[in-house]
Amino acid sequence: MNKIKLTQFSHGGGCGCKIAPSVLSEILAKMPSRLINKNLLVGTETSDDAAVYRLNDTQAIIATTDFFMPIVDDPYEFGRIAATNAISDIYAMGGYPIFALAVVGMPIDKLPVEVIQGILAGGESVCAEVGIPIAGGHSIDSPEPIYGLVALGLVHPDKVKRNNKAHAGDVLILGKGLGIGIMSAALKKGELSDTGYQQMVASTTQLNTPGATLVDNADVHGMTDVTGFALLGHLLEICRGSHLAAEVDFAALPVLPVALELAKQGYAPGAAARNWNSYGHDVVLPEGMADWQKNLLCDPQTSGGLLVTCAPDAVDGVLAVFKQQGFDYACVIGKLADGEAKVTVR
Repeated sequence: MNKIKLTQFSHGGGCGCKIAPSVLSEILAKMPSRLINKNLLVGTETSDDAAVYRLNDTQAIIATTDFFMPIVDDPYEFGRIAATNAISDIYAMGGYPIFALAVVGMPIDKLPVEVIQGILAGGESVCAEVGIPIAGGHSIDSPEPIYGLVALGLVHPDKVKRNNKAHAGDVLILGKGLGIGIMSAALKKGELSDTGYQQMVASTTQLNTPGATLVDNADVHGMTDVTGFALLGHLLEICRGSHLAAEVDFAALPVLPVALELAKQGYAPGAAARNWNSYGHDVVLPEGMADWQKNLLCDPQTSGGLLVTCAPDAVDGVLAVFKQQGFDYACVIGKLADGEAKVTVR
């Protein structure tokens, strides 16, 4: 079991294996218009983190699914990371999880049963931490290992935190350090240090629980999590949905220490270039910005941090919630203003 390297089976690990934003848009462009339903509060219209459906005056159900190929070689840690990534979408909408279903695809002829059991056990451990059951799921025999969850949660229908409700003048707060994709690129080459690996696992297995706390803060206007489309991609979703422009202070960005050094050495996943090619036309970079800096901005995050937009007066309170829940990298990274839906990096 210890000789199995899960990442050797995956062409792209974690959220880095997501379809590029521009390709996804093209695929979905000719999808038929969805049935209008007044109780569907959040659908596909703004590429939000989950669907939300009103059940009654005080309850709405949140539904999401996330799954991917291995980002690490350890089966248990892979399961933990995938489950954390899926459940965090519930928190990103301001809700709390209630149960999950497992999504399992495994190359049965290549992986020992114990390895697959380890992956499932890792996912189960995260659900146990949250206090929810895995109530079922579906499995297939697939050429690459795939694991994730369908996660369901609840939220008050009047308190849903969407990615298209930001206000001009809002401050941008990011909850986790960047650099997961860069570290995963180094890991796949066998060049990630033990310290880097520990930083990577610690970040990707940290549930975005502040979202459920911030749901009651009326000065928190928008919320999303930063995953496969990177900081720039998910910030652009906020800008487009809210019809606002964003400004990001590159020097203020939180970056995992080992990832910063790797980025400067030129490590980057292929998905970073695909991300830039998809949305770079809506980004203004400072003259002379180094490639490693652009790679950080486009770096696909697996189980990344919450990106919060809030009124300036609420910043201290929002940061306090993050710090109280162990998010040491949480900080202000920029602001929103009236203007064309673009991101300017300073």
